[in-house]
Amino acid sequence: MDPVISEFQQNSEKAILYLKEDLKSIRTGRASPSLVENLVVETYGGQAKLKLYELASLSTEGPTTLVIVPFDPSIIADIEKSILKSPLGISPQTQGNRILLRLPTMATDQREKMIKLVGQKIEEKKVIIRGFRDEARKKIKLSFEKKETTEDNKFRLEKEIDNLTQKQMEELDKVKDNKEKGINEI
Repeated sequence: MDPVISEFQQNSEKAILYLKEDLKSIRTGRASPSLVENLVVETYGGQAKLKLYELASLSTEGPTTLVIVPFDPSIIADIEKSILKSPLGISPQTQGNRILLRLPTMATDQREKMIKLVGQKIEEKKVIIRGFRDEARKKIKLSFEKKETTEDNKFRLEKEIDNLTQKQMEELDKVKDNKEKGINEI
């Protein structure tokens, strides 16, 4: 495989992978541990800043309840404080050594905001992938101008880059559709 094609493919796949991770933090109609797993918790008297998944087991209880069970029960208050400070807008409830997060059903305007946010993030990645495509096409053109490749090869590589770009755009559209479907789930 041509190094220009390979580099384009790696860069665009990394961008899509990053997007999928980023979209996990956007709330859908169902409770999901990925909503809070990367929440940073300042604990042990401010000596440690760790992500929630490093401090507790996360699970769901029904479609609208998240259950957080800290490995060390002495940090429950620190976890609660982090949840209250977060932009989630959810009040934690403590039951013994576990914390329950009951997610209220999203109102229509909240769903629309989330869908709009997903659309913005998808569009940002599309712009980035188009940038990778343009960069690859410039490298191919430069290679042709330096007489390092033939005209036929130049057209073949450009067509391959365009086809790969189209596939990546379709992948982004699938990711968007799936996320929107999750947000609209009740």
